[in-house]
Amino acid sequence: TASESRIRDADMAQEMVQFTRNQILSQAGTAMLAQANQASQGVLSLLRG
Repeated sequence: TASESRIRDADMAQEMVQFTRNQILSQAGTAMLAQANQASQGVLSLLRG
């Protein structure tokens, strides 16, 4: 029925929002790890002189 279709569409939209949100969080976490790794490498190179 039309109402079932609307519910399925809403569920799909909600799933896409959740998926996109999780992707953004994952990419942000990866970027933060890369920056932290770069910073620690910089400190090591300074210590090595």
